[in-house]
Amino acid sequence: MSNRIQTEDIVFRHPFSLRGWAELQPAGTYVLETEEELVEGLSFPAWRRVSTTITHRPGRAQAVVQMLPVDPQDLARARAADAGRP
Repeated sequence: MSNRIQTEDIVFRHPFSLRGWAELQPAGTYVLETEEELVEGLSFPAWRRVSTTITHRPGRAQAVVQMLPVDPQDLARARAADAGRP
């Protein structure tokens, strides 16, 4: 089965939290990765999401990089809340 990964940089202007996370995450730029697999047996290409992760890349060298699983709907709500804050 073929897989693909789509990558997107997203920016949070304010600290945020997602359901199931223990800690508040700092504002900053995050990398969102969505892995999808090709659905076989169809007469047209279709993809199914396998996983979505978010990674914060700290600005200092040799810092710990943490990749966390994320629910796309929770992420959409957090991004909307961040955009709506003054």
